[in-house]
Amino acid sequence: MINKLQDTIGYHFHQPSLLEQAMMHSSYTNEHGKTRLMCNERLEFLGDAVLELASSEFIYQNYENYPEGEMTKLRASIVCEPTLAACAESLGIRECLLLGKGEEATGGRFRDSITSDALEALIGAIYLDGGFANAKEFVWKFIMNDIENKKLFYDSKTILQEMVQERDLGELEYQLLKSEGPDHCKVFTSQAVIGGVPYGVGSGRNKKLAEQGAAYQAILKLK
Repeated sequence: MINKLQDTIGYHFHQPSLLEQAMMHSSYTNEHGKTRLMCNERLEFLGDAVLELASSEFIYQNYENYPEGEMTKLRASIVCEPTLAACAESLGIRECLLLGKGEEATGGRFRDSITSDALEALIGAIYLDGGFANAKEFVWKFIMNDIENKKLFYDSKTILQEMVQERDLGELEYQLLKSEGPDHCKVFTSQAVIGGVPYGVGSGRNKKLAEQGAAYQAILKLK
């Protein structure tokens, strides 16, 4: 799995131990008699800073007409936990995670907080192994892509509310359709209803993400 991840991201580590550490959750180190310093938390700390700088540079260079406030808002939509978790999933990071048995049993492999942290740790590992240029290349290629859709998804509930008010379409509400799966790994499905008419359905690991997805689909339909 680790080799497949390197092939996917197009970067092969000079120090493979850094990549292994990036995938190592604290629950794994605890169960295997390793110190907490050997898990991915320190790499995540470093990767978070690298991600902020690399994403800021990308936005500064590619959105020349954006004032500081808009740049900050755009960056927040790209580096938020759900977006990073989605990026991590697309790269196959979920399958590479090293988790303790307890964390595994409670659905940690499917938890956005764990997968997004591992992605930031991976960025930190690339930075230590290959320098800022390689880390920035990774961020620009795999995180700063499809920005308009990521921004739209992040702001979907606000954007939909504005569209509904501008067009006087009636009351906007979100209805929970169902929740499936065990308590530690539920998937929620919600729909956006405008003026009593269903417009979009979305699913997610919590109600907020499900509603964001429903709002996103409703926006696409209204457009």
